[in-house]
Amino acid sequence: MLERKAIVRFFKYSLTGASTLLFDLALLYTLTDFFGWHYLFSATVSFLIATTLNHFLARRFIFSETKKSAPITYANFLLIGGVGVLLVTGLMYVLVERLGVGYVLARLAVATVTGLWNYFMNVYFNFQVAGERGE
Repeated sequence: MLERKAIVRFFKYSLTGASTLLFDLALLYTLTDFFGWHYLFSATVSFLIATTLNHFLARRFIFSETKKSAPITYANFLLIGGVGVLLVTGLMYVLVERLGVGYVLARLAVATVTGLWNYFMNVYFNFQVAGERGE
């Protein structure tokens, strides 16, 4: 059974993720529709910027009890985010180019996969707070 602290952490992470996803989508749309960038390049740039913002918020409000230094958790966050970028661009390509889904809707669909990937990797690998006594 999930403990209260783990449920609260997941809820906080979900709220933080949702807010940075909105930022990501706004930046994706701006770079693609206003600056004329290719949607996959825009998705990569917006995802990396949103990931940096997400790290700051996650470290401050969700994983503040971690013993790891900020540079280490940021480097790990970017490594995890690198896999996220591959997921984002690969899945978006399939959805947009092969299935004809709009790029913003495709990015929303892909957000669930990348959000869960990022959460579990950060809990169990990066910030290493899961399984602590007293959770």
